[in-house]
Amino acid sequence: EAEVHWRSFLDSLVRRGLCGVKLIVSDDHAGLKAARRAVFPSVPWQRCQFHLQQNARAYVARLDQRQPVALRIRAIFNAPDRDEAQRLLNQAIEAWRKEMPKLATWAEENLPMGFAVFDYPASHRVRLRTTNGLERINRELKRRTRVASIFPNPDACLRLVSALLAECDDEWMSGKIYLNMNT
Repeated sequence: EAEVHWRSFLDSLVRRGLCGVKLIVSDDHAGLKAARRAVFPSVPWQRCQFHLQQNARAYVARLDQRQPVALRIRAIFNAPDRDEAQRLLNQAIEAWRKEMPKLATWAEENLPMGFAVFDYPASHRVRLRTTNGLERINRELKRRTRVASIFPNPDACLRLVSALLAECDDEWMSGKIYLNMNT
């Protein structure tokens, strides 16, 4: 989680040819944020909207208020554009300021970190606003490596994971395209 490790990882991706990065989507990891700013200073950052919504729960003391707060945050993120999202956020902050001041302060500081996606076409937002795509791949890797259970050496594990990722890439390139940039 430390910046030095994330920076080393991102630098290694660049050395191996990574280029053309248009957006980075992640949760709020301080080390990753710092490394991203150092390695990709001009690339916009989108904080995962799902995790933002989950994090907001920590600032809602009453259980009966969690659902309305979650729905309001979802409405903010589902706004048609950044201006409307900001307007809805401002309304929410005002509504929360008296009854849930910690939530209001947290939302004012954190929810706009989930607005970078508004700079992209509406058809892309559903895929770009969360880390779900990456988490889905990680779940599949975990499921498939558990079946093998014991690897004779690290290279055997690397071969399996590489094959699974190549298979995923083939699917995205030929059939089930995760994000069609031509639309």
